[in-house]
Amino acid sequence: MPLETQPLRKLGFLTIGLFDPDDPRPGHESTLQVLELGEQLGFDSAWVRHRHLQHGISSPVAVLAAATQRTSRIELGTAVIPLGWENPLRLAEDLATVDVLSGGRLNPGVSVSPPMHYEAVQPALYPDTGDLENFGYDRVTRLLSLIRGEQASTFSGVEGIETFSSRVQPHSPGLAQRMWYGGASTKSAAWAGQAGMNYLTSSVVRAEGGSTDFERIQLAQVRTFREEHPDGERARVSQGLVVIPTDSASTEQRAKYADYAAKRLERTKTPQGPGGLLFSPDYVGTAAELAERLYRHAAFREVDEVAFALPFTFEPDDYVQILTDLATRLGPELGWKPTF
Repeated sequence: MPLETQPLRKLGFLTIGLFDPDDPRPGHESTLQVLELGEQLGFDSAWVRHRHLQHGISSPVAVLAAATQRTSRIELGTAVIPLGWENPLRLAEDLATVDVLSGGRLNPGVSVSPPMHYEAVQPALYPDTGDLENFGYDRVTRLLSLIRGEQASTFSGVEGIETFSSRVQPHSPGLAQRMWYGGASTKSAAWAGQAGMNYLTSSVVRAEGGSTDFERIQLAQVRTFREEHPDGERARVSQGLVVIPTDSASTEQRAKYADYAAKRLERTKTPQGPGGLLFSPDYVGTAAELAERLYRHAAFREVDEVAFALPFTFEPDDYVQILTDLATRLGPELGWKPTF
């Protein structure tokens, strides 16, 4: 519980990695520079979002592979990989490879559900097996099994000059303990706990039990996860609210941040869409103001690590200012100390 007497243990951030579709390289380079800056500022973790058929990172594992060669300490995560788009065996190979390259710093976050706009993308994604694919928790179970080194093939041994393994290669010990599930419902929280995973909760939850109180719903999900997890209260939970400190921001930046939050506020008042999604308000203010608001947040008081989300559409200079203030102003306000 991050209070004045028990400090925030881990401070991270999350970025979407936007790019210009006509010139995508600068956007990807900017994302890598943001991850490098995070390490320089002493953040514990940096996370990237996953966006298919959009102008954001479509292959976070590839981006993080590059990041492993430009950082040496900071943990690198995905928040989250939607497994409906993935083959668990191939993804297990990619994750293990990047974890080896990073020296054991990868924190893969995953989730399940049918791909967005599935009817439109199914002919390209699963042209022959679209009606047979299982988009439930079984997909995560398969991935976890393969990452743990359980059997992937009934064949192993030497054939000619080639040697074959019955398990995914490379095998990266410890990676399975760094797998996260990104959930927004009590059902997902309970499943993640029973599966022994870590839990990512963000600025979006499902309205449940007739309640529209975001904080209370998120709090209930965190507690459900830990009740179901073998590690109980020690089970890891990371919270990912949008938090924008303004201490060193220019007058223009402060106005932009306030306008950004104001335009997104209306959607937080009622459940959105057929899924009944509730969105948290964005948090904008000085480090002292933000710390006071966070200490009052019922779910924040249940976690000791965060991955604050950077707004999607800001400029590189904005991200530098926000990250610098998170690490040098808000982090210390929450009792956190940088890792160098």
